[in-house]
Amino acid sequence: MYVVVQHTILDPETAFSRGRALMSGSGAPDGTRVLQFYPHVGGSAVTCLWETESVGDVQRFVDTTLGNSSTNLCYEVDADRAFADRPLGLRPSPAPVAHPSLSGTS
Repeated sequence: MYVVVQHTILDPETAFSRGRALMSGSGAPDGTRVLQFYPHVGGSAVTCLWETESVGDVQRFVDTTLGNSSTNLCYEVDADRAFADRPLGLRPSPAPVAHPSLSGTS
């Protein structure tokens, strides 16, 4: 499933420092990885798209990792009605940690 996380950043320095673990997948639950990262130009908000097995896995991971540096609203994407295309001018994501359950290998 896909999950969107809307982060309201309360402490930008801490949130972005801790957020590196989210982007690298360090400590992520099996089958969970971030696909897209959209920070606000002023640093007050971030929206991310995740691939995961449950909303709860993402919620726990971001809440634990970011702590009190942000509040995090997570919700499942309605994949039947959603659409996406990579916007021009955005760079490809850094190589996220591959999880066996997502790559089809064990």
